[in-house]
Amino acid sequence: MSSWKYGFEDYGPDCDSMRVTAFLDIPGQDDLPPLTRLEKYAYSDNILNRQIIARGLLDIFRDFSNNEEDFLTVMEIVVRLSEDSEPSVRTELVEQIPSICIFLQENRSNFPVVLSEYLIPTVVRYLTDPNNQVRKSSQEVLLILLEQDLIFQHDIENKVCPILLALSAPDSDEEYKAEVVTIICKLASVLNRHTVEHLLLPRFCELCSDGKLFQVRKVCAINFGDICHAVGQEATEKFLIPKFFELCSDHVWGMRKACAECFMAVSYNTSSEVRRSKLSPLFIRLISDPCRWVCQAAFQSLGPFISTFANPSRAGLHIQENGTLSIRPPAQDLDSDLPSMPASAGNSDNTSSSCSTKLERTEADLPMEGASMETSNFFHVSNDSKVLVESPVTDSVLYGAELTTLSPVASAFLTFPDLTDLPIKSHPGPDSWTCLGRPEDIFSNFLYWRTPLPDISKDLELLLSEVGQQEEGCSCSPLATVHNHCVAQSEIQKVLESLQEHMMNDPDVQAQVQVLSAALRAAQFDSVNEPEHRMTEGLNEVSISDPSPASDNQMALSASSSQNDLSVAGILQHADPGEPSKGTSNHLETKHEHEPTPLEDNKPKLQDIVPQPLLDQYVSMTDPARAQTVDTDIAKHCAYSLPGVALTLGRQNWHCLKDTYETLASDVQWKVRRTLAFSIHELAVILGDQLTAADLVPIFNGFLKDLDEVRIGVLKHLYDFLKLLHEDKRREYLYQLQEFAVTDNSRNWRFRYELAEQLILILELYNPSDVYDYLMHIALKLCADKVSEVRWISFKLVVAILQKFYSHSENALGLNFISELIIRFRHCSKWVGRQAFAFICQAVVTAECIPVDQFVEHLLPSLLSLTSDPVPNVRVLLAKTLRQTLLEKAYFRNAGNPHLEVVEETILTLQLDRDQDVSFFATLEPKRQDFIDTAVLEKQN
Repeated sequence: MSSWKYGFEDYGPDCDSMRVTAFLDIPGQDDLPPLTRLEKYAYSDNILNRQIIARGLLDIFRDFSNNEEDFLTVMEIVVRLSEDSEPSVRTELVEQIPSICIFLQENRSNFPVVLSEYLIPTVVRYLTDPNNQVRKSSQEVLLILLEQDLIFQHDIENKVCPILLALSAPDSDEEYKAEVVTIICKLASVLNRHTVEHLLLPRFCELCSDGKLFQVRKVCAINFGDICHAVGQEATEKFLIPKFFELCSDHVWGMRKACAECFMAVSYNTSSEVRRSKLSPLFIRLISDPCRWVCQAAFQSLGPFISTFANPSRAGLHIQENGTLSIRPPAQDLDSDLPSMPASAGNSDNTSSSCSTKLERTEADLPMEGASMETSNFFHVSNDSKVLVESPVTDSVLYGAELTTLSPVASAFLTFPDLTDLPIKSHPGPDSWTCLGRPEDIFSNFLYWRTPLPDISKDLELLLSEVGQQEEGCSCSPLATVHNHCVAQSEIQKVLESLQEHMMNDPDVQAQVQVLSAALRAAQFDSVNEPEHRMTEGLNEVSISDPSPASDNQMALSASSSQNDLSVAGILQHADPGEPSKGTSNHLETKHEHEPTPLEDNKPKLQDIVPQPLLDQYVSMTDPARAQTVDTDIAKHCAYSLPGVALTLGRQNWHCLKDTYETLASDVQWKVRRTLAFSIHELAVILGDQLTAADLVPIFNGFLKDLDEVRIGVLKHLYDFLKLLHEDKRREYLYQLQEFAVTDNSRNWRFRYELAEQLILILELYNPSDVYDYLMHIALKLCADKVSEVRWISFKLVVAILQKFYSHSENALGLNFISELIIRFRHCSKWVGRQAFAFICQAVVTAECIPVDQFVEHLLPSLLSLTSDPVPNVRVLLAKTLRQTLLEKAYFRNAGNPHLEVVEETILTLQLDRDQDVSFFATLEPKRQDFIDTAVLEKQN
């Protein structure tokens, strides 16, 4: 046997593949060429020989791909090895295919032919290989080729997909089917939507209903979100949502758990209607699942699922392309799904801020052109008149007008169309009142094409006269007025009792009950104060034809006090306790949402962005009973997703989450509080400065005094939170910043390192005087830290402080700081302190944070005095600072500089130093400074 054969066979399967071609060049007795030897070993009876050839195919292609005949010979060897009876050889071969494809793609013009005729058929054939290891390897290789975009689309559709569909057929082998499902699901993420929808989606739907193997259904449930994302919204709602309902009702709890985990991905690919009407009840069912593991997964996905209801047009915030939150401009409200609601009647005093609204006696057009663009406009005819015209105006577009009548007399004379069809713009007559001069009043395309309102001036004039007659009759009989109040109270009470049984499941009924309750209290209050009100009314009687500013204010006050009566009348006239009117309920919700309350706690925790049952379940995650019955970490999951839920609801609905946030902030588990601490700065952006100061600042103060594990979350984003506060509120934290320098464990040096990094950013938030009084002392303390990493970052903090002083022309503060540095570090008894002074001087020179004349006068003499320091480490750093940093500045390169001579003398002294390292760095040319890292030297010391 030849010598090269002995040497080749001695190497086992773990030998380096780079040696394969080297063995082919070893001369033997038969003197065969390398390619012939390759063929001989490829067909050898020794398994190890074939295994080595298969492992070294990439090197073989590199050596023999230049010649066409040699290349064809190598391809024949590949085909031969792909049909090898030994599974280990086939495994080695298929694992080399991705590398071979990349090489051939870069070096062979006929790469598409080679891939399509040789390599892809091998990978596809191995998907049905009887050996499990070969099948697993071929599946991994197929996914790699798809991710690297090495397989052409026609090969996927004509060669890959057919075999996958055949293996996943209902009558196929169950073992193959479970493996192929994973491939189909992962294949969907790399194929185009058309291919997935027409080739893979029908089979995926069949597999979701597979009744034989629950493993197949479980794989479908795990990858359901990826399939929804691949096919898009239309196909998801048409084909996949019914299958998703089946999986969520599967008798195997693992399926339901997998569905709960991918619920957010499925919801993201559906419309808001499907999300609200179908997916929300389905999710509530998963939360109430009898299996604890399903409930646990559902509660973990509850916050992410709620976040899919986010609508920037309603929340008032949107995420920019760089990932930061910003307030949504009012002009973008044009694209919102629902119109923004008008302001409450309590703010009607501001309606005259943009224009003076005076009511003409014979003309009563709707105040559309003269309306304020920020608040609703209310006007009424007289103090006791029950005719109220409300014109809700949004930020940029008038969405509709709404007229509500209270007295039967008014309803007899005025008949209005449906709220949604009510015309908005009317052509003003010569005597009509309007406010001109604003850009939006000049021309509005929306208002221009609206049908004008009919002239109702005569009807309104007749109505005014009759209402006046009623007022005269009512003013003479106070007892009749008291009787009317009692009747109104009894009617309200009856409606409240009839609505109680429908209150639990209908948010609209809940809103009506809230408004009716408020109106009942107002009616009781009015009945008590009726005599006093009558006396005041008699003293403040004004004329309608000639209104004065006082009468304008009184009109606005009357409109404000009549809001509850309006809401009650709408319910009494139109609302059926069993089936409330849609228009009425919307009107009530509008008034309920925007009606100001004296106390924040009195706000009802209702909103219409997220289905209320979902929000109720989310709020209940803080219940201690949930931790015992569902998951001990359920509060942590609630805290983790709270910023996303708050962003979805918007700052106007923060009252729904306020109590939950306070409960989480006082949780006994420090990991819950830690989660909140890491995200409090993001929540501050969502809520704005006012809510942050009122609700987040107290919690933030509590985190400052918490454990280090919690404080680090606040510290990492300290600058982001403080910059959102007002200046006066921000100054309150100056003294508390010093507390961060004290930690529970002195070995926790990363805490102090993070503090130095944050202080560098925080400097811009305070004036130089505050920096000198508070932050400077923290910096000096950090510069003397025991850990070199903390000292190194602190030197940058010192540079930033000096730059702050001199950039604001506070030279006196800068000189005082320099004097403190000299006292504390130059004259320090420990050599580490003196070395720190040299580092500070080097950083100051590099950053050029102070004027050069200030440096040479105050810092340079103290720096040069380190020449006689007894510790070589200090002198080494001095030599590096002078030679590699100071002399590189233009000021010291000037031959006429009086300080240059002193520096050069110091360098000569250091060159003659008895320590070799000192003399080396003093002699080292500045151009070689890149080879020596100052930071490395500091760490070594």
